[in-house]
Amino acid sequence: MSEDRLINRRILMSEEVFVGIDVCKAWLDVAQLPASQPPGVSARVDNHDSARARLVEELVRLQPALIVLEATGGLETAIAAALCTAGLRVAVVNPKRVRDFARASGVLAKTDRLDARVLALFAQCLHPAAQTLPDEAQREVTELVDRRAQLVAMRAQEKTRLASVQRVARKSVREHIEWLDARIKHIEHDLDARLKDSPVYSPKYALLHSVPGVGRVTVRMLLGRLPELGTLQRKRAAALVGLAPFADDSGKRRGQRYVQGGRAEVRAVLYMATLSAVRCNPVIKVMFERLRAAGKPFKVAMTACSRKLLTILNAMLKHNTPWAA
Repeated sequence: MSEDRLINRRILMSEEVFVGIDVCKAWLDVAQLPASQPPGVSARVDNHDSARARLVEELVRLQPALIVLEATGGLETAIAAALCTAGLRVAVVNPKRVRDFARASGVLAKTDRLDARVLALFAQCLHPAAQTLPDEAQREVTELVDRRAQLVAMRAQEKTRLASVQRVARKSVREHIEWLDARIKHIEHDLDARLKDSPVYSPKYALLHSVPGVGRVTVRMLLGRLPELGTLQRKRAAALVGLAPFADDSGKRRGQRYVQGGRAEVRAVLYMATLSAVRCNPVIKVMFERLRAAGKPFKVAMTACSRKLLTILNAMLKHNTPWAA
């Protein structure tokens, strides 16, 4: 049985319309379920401004219940922003979730057209949560946070290279490290200025930075890569960062809990903040010492303390409450 027929057999009968858009650099493949619902949308459009605008107009007329796209390294940003601005419900999902869903549905082949149909089916069956579009200020902060992280990674690579590079290239590597140092400082200055001068970010910056163990690097990352902080339930916040423990039980066996997924870059910075907090933050220090005294391994105790620190930060922003030990 063909992949297309297999998808068709799994389509749930519904009056609601769901759309999947597979994004690549050159074009957008669009699929609609149920496929027979009039009016239809274009199957493939060029990925440039005017073509995207026409596609948005078609989708506004169609008024689908949900549009799903995969996160594709930023290529999806333009069309997702245009759809959200037009008032349509859009979800940008992890590609691994979609691929796992396709395999579970028996769809093993992979083409752009088929991927669009799988995305539409994913929307119809699983109804992922629609997302709100970050404003221009948030996108700029996130972009600068990401750029700083890229430069820091490049600097680490060059410092590692410096230990083994031949003498003839050593000067070049040192000069590049110095240039990277200067660019990182410039971006940090720009970020701090934006956050401290903004009427939206300045109160959040002050609250987060007041917590012992939480430095400027952590604050920038939280405001740039976790803008939902302060609006979430504590379990949802932990899940977003990848600090929520997963069970591994079967029958009478009770397996060890573990964490996975989430926003790895936020989790890494929060872990470093926790390393500082277990020394200078009285709340986190007491919790860490209690867990270690109970026989918990170092990493288990650190993960629990990171989750506790995140819960504290989330509650402070949610209730606009300053730090109090």
